[in-house]
Amino acid sequence: MSHNEQPASDALQRFRALTGKIKHFDELLGVIYWDMRTGAPRKGIAQRSEAVGTLSAESFKLATSAEMGELLAELTKPEQLSQLNEIDRRLVTETHKDYERNRRIPPDMYQQYVVLTSQAESAWEEAKENNDFDGFVPYLEKIIDYNRKFIELWGVKATPYDTLLDMYEPGLTTVELDRLFGELRARLVPLAEAIAKSEHKPDTSFLEGTFDKEAQKRFSKLILKQMGYDFDAGRLDESVHPFATGLSTGDVRITTRYLPNDVTSALFGTIHEGGHALYEQNIMPELAGTPLSTGTSMGIHESQSRLWENMVGRSLGFWQRYLPDLKKEFPGLLDDVSAEQFYRGINVVQPSLIRIEADELTYNLHIMIRYEIEKMLFNEGLSPRDLPEVWNRKYTEALGVTPGTNAEGVLQDVHWSGGAFGYFPSYSLGNMYGAQMIATAREQLPELDSQIAAGNLLPLKEWLTERVYRYGKLLDPSDIIERISGKPLESTYLCDYLEQKYKEIYKLA
Repeated sequence: MSHNEQPASDALQRFRALTGKIKHFDELLGVIYWDMRTGAPRKGIAQRSEAVGTLSAESFKLATSAEMGELLAELTKPEQLSQLNEIDRRLVTETHKDYERNRRIPPDMYQQYVVLTSQAESAWEEAKENNDFDGFVPYLEKIIDYNRKFIELWGVKATPYDTLLDMYEPGLTTVELDRLFGELRARLVPLAEAIAKSEHKPDTSFLEGTFDKEAQKRFSKLILKQMGYDFDAGRLDESVHPFATGLSTGDVRITTRYLPNDVTSALFGTIHEGGHALYEQNIMPELAGTPLSTGTSMGIHESQSRLWENMVGRSLGFWQRYLPDLKKEFPGLLDDVSAEQFYRGINVVQPSLIRIEADELTYNLHIMIRYEIEKMLFNEGLSPRDLPEVWNRKYTEALGVTPGTNAEGVLQDVHWSGGAFGYFPSYSLGNMYGAQMIATAREQLPELDSQIAAGNLLPLKEWLTERVYRYGKLLDPSDIIERISGKPLESTYLCDYLEQKYKEIYKLA
């Protein structure tokens, strides 16, 4: 090795150590957040939020430190970058992108923001419980205000909202999203209208009843195991809002919410979070301990939760195999229900108020409403105080249902309390990516549907691991979908899938 190469390898070692240290902070913060949402005592939240603020600020200082700046300046030199292997090169370019964005935010401002969002999440839980939007508004106003300042500091892309979108789905623009959502709306709204007029409504009466929580838990665990979720590298707990948190590939935790009068809510919540978890548990070991050991974007992450929840979990073949197991858990409640009846019942299309309970078809309309509202907040200066009125109007227009309370309206989702603006579109992008992936999987695995019907879910998991999971953040979302399907993201796969599925269920011509 010549003398002038030495500094690069030294710089690389120091850089790896520094990014590793930041990753350790993130892992500890992940455990704290998980604890706060799965049963930490309420009276400890204020103090805990301060601790979160301190740890986050330390991590942020490392990420924006002079040392980080110097190491990146050295490693991003073309002659140095070209000598790095694929993983190190990506590690350098991704860290550099974050560094450039983060160093524009003053550390004390960042710390105040973290404390605020940490407190806001608990405030949101209470506001939702007590239907108290007015009590939550001050938090929301501050969070939006901070985000507006951040956008100014980061630099406005085509619109302020584009800057936020890019954080969750790198490279995505409002122009592109408007087009994709426009195409979805053009095909899905007429489909929903045709369904509303259909006389062939699925029977859902058998879904009503009292379903023992312990039995729901056992069945949820059974399905997770069948999907290939590794309980030695994860656990299943309860929370107000189901979530998955990947601390490392060896510790990916998920939560769900059991409703005594609804057998499907916890189950589909569990499968959804299980899809996220499969992604995080199956990232290649070479990325462990680095910032690349996570999903490449929220849209690709959601493609996995939505693919497993809907395209697998709500399929006919899946229930031909697993309905007998479900019946065993709830003797007497589902005895006379056939797989076909169950399949139709869980796929009923019914405009509803609650996004996470929405059917596959109208779900996308829930996302479009939030997307439009977020654009209004950041591009048009909508006041947070006017949110309930705008929200209710958009629900009435798009879905024909009007929230009776803010708890089932504007307060239903946790995301804004954490400052996650620009995140919601990921869910619909996930539906689109997922449909494109599974259509390709069916071409490449002709046995796929019969495997699912036989309860053999692992070939699909392995196919996805090979093409999506193992890469973590090594590839961009656009690379992943192009490599899989040979095409960029298109809305047609999702529309085709939904039309085919629902025309059959509702016997539409």
